[in-house]
Amino acid sequence: MKDRLTWQEESRKTVFTCPIFTVEERACRSPLDNSLKAFSVLNTSDWAIVIPVLETEQGKQFVMVRQWRHGARELSLEFPGGVFEKGEDAETAAVRELKEETGYSAGKIQKLGEFSPNPAIMANRVHFFLATELNSPVSQHLDEDEFVEVETHAMEEVLRNMGKPPFIHALMGTAMALFLQNQ
Repeated sequence: MKDRLTWQEESRKTVFTCPIFTVEERACRSPLDNSLKAFSVLNTSDWAIVIPVLETEQGKQFVMVRQWRHGARELSLEFPGGVFEKGEDAETAAVRELKEETGYSAGKIQKLGEFSPNPAIMANRVHFFLATELNSPVSQHLDEDEFVEVETHAMEEVLRNMGKPPFIHALMGTAMALFLQNQ
């Protein structure tokens, strides 16, 4: 079965480069009729997304970040995360992103899983982590073009409002599914 579905890549070339991704054209041979077709693929760094859980008197709260998303042209409320820095592994990136964006650090961090965010056109992976036993926050260390407000929200509120503004980021749904799977 696998051989009947597997395309054979014959070449690839970079056709566009910008600071956050490259676009590659890949020439691949069809498993059905042996024809050669061109496919466009986005190459970018892997990402880490962290689900920080804060224990409060009101129950479990998620530490989240509110920020402007240029593609959607609206504010998004989501879990902290971002791209790996050169040479970083997934857990190191998750720990760094949590601290940079929220000021929190975790006493315990656990990998929940990883996915291809859009395997049809993207070559990277997104890695999901659960952060617990959070320490009191210190100051954020945001990138120069990053403007983020830190908020806490009840788990039930986030679940109830997924897919409605401001919970618009699709990867939030994946993060929540992994979180619930591990409860």
